[in-house]
Amino acid sequence: MEILVDMHCHSVASGHAYSTIQEMAREASKKGMEMIAITDHGVGMEGAPHIWHFGNIKTVPEEIDGVKILKGVEANIMDMNGSIDMPEEYLEKLDWVIASFHDVCVSPGTVEQHTHAWIKAIENPYVDAIGHSGNPVFCYDFDKVLKAVKAHNKLVEINNHSFTARVGSEVNCKIIARKCKELGVKIVVNSDAHISFDVGKFDKVYKLLKEIDFPEELIINTSAQKLLNHLELRKRSRGL
Repeated sequence: MEILVDMHCHSVASGHAYSTIQEMAREASKKGMEMIAITDHGVGMEGAPHIWHFGNIKTVPEEIDGVKILKGVEANIMDMNGSIDMPEEYLEKLDWVIASFHDVCVSPGTVEQHTHAWIKAIENPYVDAIGHSGNPVFCYDFDKVLKAVKAHNKLVEINNHSFTARVGSEVNCKIIARKCKELGVKIVVNSDAHISFDVGKFDKVYKLLKEIDFPEELIINTSAQKLLNHLELRKRSRGL
């Protein structure tokens, strides 16, 4: 199994990342990757880009150094009703939207509150995937949320960066991946790179998926075409 697409990459515009889009694309090209998504943080996080960044991201070429570039956002969940920090008129122009919890944007609550917030975010027609949900700070009812992901044809991210950045995530990610396998929920494997050298870095997730014999057909980003086909179906389901 080889994953040729990285759908969670932060450029210097995120405020705490260290590479330009060109540098990200150049590194992806060196590693033989087919496509990356630029997913700078939504405007609710301190240091994040201004909303105009997302309005003007259409100026970024569709391909750099032979690597397809999708324009996206890692939107922040801002409350326990699953509200995200990006206006709909901007979301509808982006190729890809991840929704994630960050404790600098919303204080952790109860398992029930996190579960409700995840489900409401999943119900947002513009959200394509839920990000690094293995974070133990925001524990939730795995079965309820993953069933909602499947019902709405969304994706669960298994985030390589979380294994070191969010202590305890590895255990939860293994549980989540096993339940995705059991329920037939599709996943997207991402680096969450904050510097170009980490683009396409999936070593920890590769190991986890091998350990549980995770089926390749449920991994949506093994090729650019597979990912794009999924997004096209999602777009049609929204009537766009």
